[in-house]
Amino acid sequence: MKKTNLIILILFLLNTLHSYDRLTGLPFATRSEVIGQQGMAATSHPLATQTALDVLKSGGNAIDAAIAANAVLGLVEPTGCGIGGDLFAIVWDAKTKKLYGLNSSGPAPKDLSIEYIKSKGYDKVPAFGSLSVSVPGAVAGWTALHKRFGSKNFEDLFENAIYYAEEGFPVTELIAYYLERAAQRYEAYPNFSDVWMPGGQTPKKGQIFKNPLLAGTYKSIASSYGRDFYTGKIAQEILTSINSKEGVMNSGDLSEFQPEWIDPVSTNYRGYDVWELPPNGQGIAALQILNVLEAYDLQSMGLYSSEYIHLFVEAKKLAFEDRAKYYADLNFADVPVTDLISKTYANERRALIDPKKAGSSFDAGNLEEGDTIYLTVSDKYGNMISLIQSNYRGMGSGVVPDNAGFMLQDRGELFSLDPNHRNSLVGGKRPFHTIIPAFITKDGSPFVSFGLMGGGMQPQGHAQIVINLIDFQMNLQEAGDAPRIRHNGSSQPTGEVMYDGGIVYLESGFGEDIRAALIEMGHKVDSTNGGYGGYQAIMLKNGVYYGASESRKDGQASGY
Repeated sequence: MKKTNLIILILFLLNTLHSYDRLTGLPFATRSEVIGQQGMAATSHPLATQTALDVLKSGGNAIDAAIAANAVLGLVEPTGCGIGGDLFAIVWDAKTKKLYGLNSSGPAPKDLSIEYIKSKGYDKVPAFGSLSVSVPGAVAGWTALHKRFGSKNFEDLFENAIYYAEEGFPVTELIAYYLERAAQRYEAYPNFSDVWMPGGQTPKKGQIFKNPLLAGTYKSIASSYGRDFYTGKIAQEILTSINSKEGVMNSGDLSEFQPEWIDPVSTNYRGYDVWELPPNGQGIAALQILNVLEAYDLQSMGLYSSEYIHLFVEAKKLAFEDRAKYYADLNFADVPVTDLISKTYANERRALIDPKKAGSSFDAGNLEEGDTIYLTVSDKYGNMISLIQSNYRGMGSGVVPDNAGFMLQDRGELFSLDPNHRNSLVGGKRPFHTIIPAFITKDGSPFVSFGLMGGGMQPQGHAQIVINLIDFQMNLQEAGDAPRIRHNGSSQPTGEVMYDGGIVYLESGFGEDIRAALIEMGHKVDSTNGGYGGYQAIMLKNGVYYGASESRKDGQASGY
């Protein structure tokens, strides 16, 4: 082949290869941001996103749409959420131009105690079974949101969920995988196989799945404005299923439950106000991490640097030791929230970080005074909602009420059995919670509604999203697609103490040189899947909504 022809061929091949690269944006971005003017929805399942858009286009607002989408998710993604679990939300109300927080997490049964748990031979709250079940708050959360902000008829919000439950829907690849794994854990529990193993096995990818029992439950919830779940037939099925084993929940535990409207709390990070809900959730850990890191020039370090990752992990360790000691139900424990998220306290804690060496252990600060779905929706009126909902441990406790089509949560596992711990088990008290919604405002106006699900990954993920957006100047989709860091091994609110520095998990995308540098600093680094969470977000910029959805899950962002 002549030299000229060879050069032409090489140039052609290079041009052909280049044509497959992204024309804009960072190379790890899976797609462009979704952009819309009238409304936007970002959820972890396309059918839920499309349901939210149906509600918006029929005249509903963002809160209506979020409730409808959450109901669909309880059906199509039972491995991450459902009406047997709890709910938290942050709402931006366009009329009052203010953020509102809702804590709809349920307490332990009033008759449950540390002594009762120990009398059954346990040295900790069991992960599964009746003793781990706390009052499910999701349905009461829906009605509380609707009463305050809803515009459409409550009953109409369940039309899509009921339709898909009765007529069926194709199971996605990821949910088929999680259901197959769930069956290994729950198959022996009563009613599990009847609901999620038609024909003796869990549905496969693309198989049409129906849940007529859940359709009936949704109809009762819709027609009774949620009351039947807490005082009617559904409530009775819940009590029977729990108390047929070791449980001690009574009718008053359900009928007297009320969600709590609370004020979100914030810290300012480089001119942006980042908002979380106060405990019993873990949201303020994200604020503590950001406060510690604000003093460093992360932008110059960049995402792909061992220096940044080291500082991030050390800041996380500091925040999580406080999480283990202080975070608990504010109605039962004195939690110094203002001090924990103060800049002064961050300065004190930051001094403990060695910039060149990993800390093997940290004590909590001296201040004396626990899988999931996330969704966000915005509307043409300017309302935005950041909502997270979960059963914990994927599907929950294994307790499936008769004739109901859903599983009850096991959030009670997150109580400590140390009576002197702030998060100790007390009847009527809410356990420490892992699920957290987030919000960012700029100069008093809404900027980003976002969340990142995944247990202890959540505050770490929240902080990384904020850093990606503000320090590394990524767009909304890139901020979620960027490779993530997860540190495991901090002390826990249930009493377990941090072990020898824990483990740093790095998602694919970080090079071997970074891993080697971290190991040199004394970190234990693992490249296996550490569970990096699932992200959804909506940004409001110049009157236009931008949407982003998690590439690691089945989600979809869509607007109009």
